[in-house]
Amino acid sequence: MTKVRIGMVNFINTAPIYETWKIRPHPSDWHVVEAPPSTLNAMLAKGELDLGFVSSYEYGVRPSQYQILSDLSISANGSVGSVFLFSSVAPGKLSDEIVLLSGQSETSISLVKVLLENFFHVQPKYVVGDVNGSESVKAKAVLAIGDQALRLSSADEFPYKLDLAEVWCQYTDLPFVFAVCAVRDEFCKKYPEIVSAVHREFLYCKGEGRVQLEAICEKVAPRIPMHPDECYVYLRAIEYGLGARKQLALETFFQYLIDRNEASPQSVPLRIFGD
Repeated sequence: MTKVRIGMVNFINTAPIYETWKIRPHPSDWHVVEAPPSTLNAMLAKGELDLGFVSSYEYGVRPSQYQILSDLSISANGSVGSVFLFSSVAPGKLSDEIVLLSGQSETSISLVKVLLENFFHVQPKYVVGDVNGSESVKAKAVLAIGDQALRLSSADEFPYKLDLAEVWCQYTDLPFVFAVCAVRDEFCKKYPEIVSAVHREFLYCKGEGRVQLEAICEKVAPRIPMHPDECYVYLRAIEYGLGARKQLALETFFQYLIDRNEASPQSVPLRIFGD
């Protein structure tokens, strides 16, 4: 049997899919690796994973290496609630100021640069580091994602909180796709039946996770910690499909990155498996 190595983001934003996945029986050769998006990106790029949820940015940089599994994403049509720029000054005043960027997601780093430079027309000084480390003392603004952003959001340290997906939606009238489920092209071509089987299982878990969302929130909310009702509101706002409008949103984001020489021109149009 062929072993398939599957990457899964270890934030609670994947809980509607992953908590369902964990209680389902799977073949013994389906091996799951949990990690932050940036770690999964690097592992997939190096061939240490065969498929999994990775930052959209990873696909944009190396599109010839991957295909995207259809109808799977981590996305939002408006506020996402866990990808924030926290700032002590208005975003329009961040030129030449230090903006500290969490290194956990390349997508969020690129998104905040697009928003600040293209939409707010400022040129900050970016530093990648630990949001809770010593670098945060000098920073006027901090990018935080995932569980860390949820904790900071409830702390009320910063007068300005920009939900990046919400700002993107306001300026583009499109949803934002933070992560996709990408499969290495060589693995896809060699083992299409295995890819199809994993794909079907992800799609099943996505649907079942929506049905069982209240119970899932009761289970995962203590990780933050947050009240299960708050967790329910948060996870209800996150979407996991990849329909036509989200594909357009992803291509629009990649076009911004292409213009910034951060993504490959081959990232548009998308290469999608299973459509």
